[in-house]
Amino acid sequence: MTYDPLGHLLLTPADPEAPAREERLGVLGLGRHADAGLDAFATRLADLTLAPYAMVNFIGTGGQFFAGLHTPAGPLAGGAPPASAFRHMARDHGYCPHVVARRKALVLEDVCDFPRFAGNPVVDEIGIRSYLGAPLIDRTGLVLGTVCVVDTRPRPWGRAGLDTIKAMAAELTEQLQRRDPGGP
Repeated sequence: MTYDPLGHLLLTPADPEAPAREERLGVLGLGRHADAGLDAFATRLADLTLAPYAMVNFIGTGGQFFAGLHTPAGPLAGGAPPASAFRHMARDHGYCPHVVARRKALVLEDVCDFPRFAGNPVVDEIGIRSYLGAPLIDRTGLVLGTVCVVDTRPRPWGRAGLDTIKAMAAELTEQLQRRDPGGP
């Protein structure tokens, strides 16, 4: 686990599988380039959950990459650069690294209700207030990344949201498996 040098709360979990994940993503041809199919998947996920932002996120040793990304039209809140500038994110930003480490879905209806998550840089920098994400677990046992949705306001995702994100993660994992040149 990593800690803020000023002695604050735990920030980002350790990720010993990152090198193996990067190798597996390379075999599948994922994690380095935007993918129109994954962008369409993210848009479908946003539509299903009524969330303004949705991502297909692959996490490696160098950080996070949103190969699939859906954002509202135009710039992000607060006059930030256009969404295309946000395909890359540091590992210590956001909540997907926690999903990868936990190997299970994470529901944060209001991130400010959880001290561990309220101090995340995406709260102040982008205005994220709620998160819903699930892991993409490959048949090799590696967590390849996540699918997630976020909102700039608290959201009662509920059981329906959890069921939706888990079902969408399973669907995408199955699609990604078909990219394996050595698999069935």
